[in-house]
Amino acid sequence: MDITDPHFAVAVLQIVWIDLLLSGDNAVVIALACRALPAERRRAGILLGAATAILLRIAFALVVSSLLAVPFLRIVGGLLLVSIAVKLAVGEEEADPSVAESATLWRAVRTIAVADAVMSLDNVVAVAAAARGHAALFVFGLVLSIPLIIMGASLITALLLRFPVVVWAGAALLGWIAGEMIVADPAIADRIPPALHATPGVGIVVAILVVGTALVLSRRRAAMQGAKRD
Repeated sequence: MDITDPHFAVAVLQIVWIDLLLSGDNAVVIALACRALPAERRRAGILLGAATAILLRIAFALVVSSLLAVPFLRIVGGLLLVSIAVKLAVGEEEADPSVAESATLWRAVRTIAVADAVMSLDNVVAVAAAARGHAALFVFGLVLSIPLIIMGASLITALLLRFPVVVWAGAALLGWIAGEMIVADPAIADRIPPALHATPGVGIVVAILVVGTALVLSRRRAAMQGAKRD
């Protein structure tokens, strides 16, 4: 497939669309993890988080075929993403003033790295499928995701600071993605009715589970903090 082939143009458009859709997921994770950072550290967190996401995508691109063949990988990743989504919705405990800002920054980057390790796999697989074995298209898809993640994370961070309810929407989105990852695992995909794959039912259930768990934990934390003040 060369650049004069009509299928090449179609593949380019497909890759751009995939990156627009899936890079948003990574941007949500970065924004959620960086929202509590001091203003002077927030940009560094976004840039480091975006760099982490890109490096992970490149690493997955090198071994994507073998990773997809491992049973239960998506299940484990989906459960891990659920845990991350709940943690991000509940938020961190109030920081000790003696803790250095750099520690907070690297904690945010660590959270981003774990979540992106789970989510970047889907992006790499989708871009690889759209590229149809064309190495230049595959590289184009990975490179295109860099500005999309950085700009998307900056925009979403601004929204999170102004509208806290977006935090809960972001956590629900991560839960939705986790549910879809779990049912797509090779170990169980063939045992699930095709109709279930075609509907967002599992993703919605997991999203509700994430929000409900986070609400319970938030109320429990508020009650404990209230008891301490009394």
